[in-house]
Amino acid sequence: MDSKLEHEIEHGALIKHRAEEIWGWASAAGQARAERRGRFFVERCRLGPKDRALEVGCGSGVFTEKVARSGAQITATDLSEDLLQLARGKNIPNAKIETADAHKLAYPSGSFDVVYGSSILHHLDVRRALEEFFRVLKPGGRLAFAEPNMMNPQIAVMKNVGFVKRRMGESPDETAFFRWRLAADLRSAGFSAVEVVPYDFLHPAVPAGLIDALSRLTRILERVPLLREIAGSLLIYAEKR
Repeated sequence: MDSKLEHEIEHGALIKHRAEEIWGWASAAGQARAERRGRFFVERCRLGPKDRALEVGCGSGVFTEKVARSGAQITATDLSEDLLQLARGKNIPNAKIETADAHKLAYPSGSFDVVYGSSILHHLDVRRALEEFFRVLKPGGRLAFAEPNMMNPQIAVMKNVGFVKRRMGESPDETAFFRWRLAADLRSAGFSAVEVVPYDFLHPAVPAGLIDALSRLTRILERVPLLREIAGSLLIYAEKR
């Protein structure tokens, strides 16, 4: 196992007692953001009970639980056994929780209708991982991820300034993406119908009483040319044809 993956396993053990807080999903605004992101995975990938879905980097199972509402049969994977224990503790009936390396998946080619994940590609060797995702998808399969946007000023500081990175609970090797570069990587891996769209201005620290108003505002800002480029996240979709 290379040092980058070893760092991720060590990081999982380090943060396991407050993982969802560190990731920003524990606050009221964080939960609202997670709900919206979960809906994106289900609706954009047209997930239903007949589908088999692979979740990459499931962590504590935040999105496993949300996507499972679609009725799809989910194989939820992560490198960190410490985080997988948290996911297993959610007792999601249509989810199988497994240890897996996204760069070298043990599943046969054409095993899944959908591959998805939240905030995981930026921990990986993205080109190697995308090639594996393409391999395990069936023809007509769909891919969806949500990732941090390097054009966002806060994200850029968090990913590139060492002491800030450590203070914010980031793992040592993680980064973020420029959307045009990520789109090129998807096409190089063989994907078509590629979309990489700036998304989400709702910060996890927003007070509960302001969430509805700022959620409406964020949907407006996501449509404003140039300004939308500094949104906090990127929504990623592609197909294997």
